[in-house]
Amino acid sequence: MKITTLLLALSITTLSQAAFEQWTSADGRTAEMNLLSVTEVDGEKVGRFSLRSGKIVELKASQLSDAAAERLAEWKGEGAAAAADGPASAFDDILEGNLVRLDGKRLKKCEDATKPEKFYVFYYTASWCGPCQQFTPSLVEWYNDNKNDNFELVLITSDRDEDAMEEYAASKKMPWPQLKQRKAEDFKGEFKHGVRGIPSVIVCDLDNKVLGNYRSDLPGLTKLVKD
Repeated sequence: MKITTLLLALSITTLSQAAFEQWTSADGRTAEMNLLSVTEVDGEKVGRFSLRSGKIVELKASQLSDAAAERLAEWKGEGAAAAADGPASAFDDILEGNLVRLDGKRLKKCEDATKPEKFYVFYYTASWCGPCQQFTPSLVEWYNDNKNDNFELVLITSDRDEDAMEEYAASKKMPWPQLKQRKAEDFKGEFKHGVRGIPSVIVCDLDNKVLGNYRSDLPGLTKLVKD
């Protein structure tokens, strides 16, 4: 979808949350979005935005008006701090400060992780797993199409080193946060999710009640996280 069409479709006339602000595209279209983080790719600033639906989009400075591009360049992280707010969960202690996210081709500290309103989706996977390599593109597409405030997906790796985890993330363009490789075994030891093999897509409520493995039922997962 072209950026101008996206911005037009998401245009809203009033602000209901302080973190959401109006942003203007290069051709004058406006939309309300929450700026979560800013990175630089090939010398150009790229903003990572949250839509009111919870879906995440990335926009280059060149896709924005001059004034909006200047705001992007001057951003200091207020949106990321606001996005961190959310209900407490059983996973807060181990996830806080231990998440990374793909930035270009590198996994870097995740500054824009959001706390979900209802569910965590834990993706148990590894680069050496053939079925995981085949399944992951479908999950990437699913996440990009369905991300909302009700859930966050966190990858729990079975890779034995960070380089393999990073290469896997980059090759599949994974959009979600990931628990650091050195924390994965601690997580598995603390939270018994009944994983018998990978890939597994384990959905839990915020109290760590396991709601199921949705590896073979992405339509069912879509219905769950959108209700």
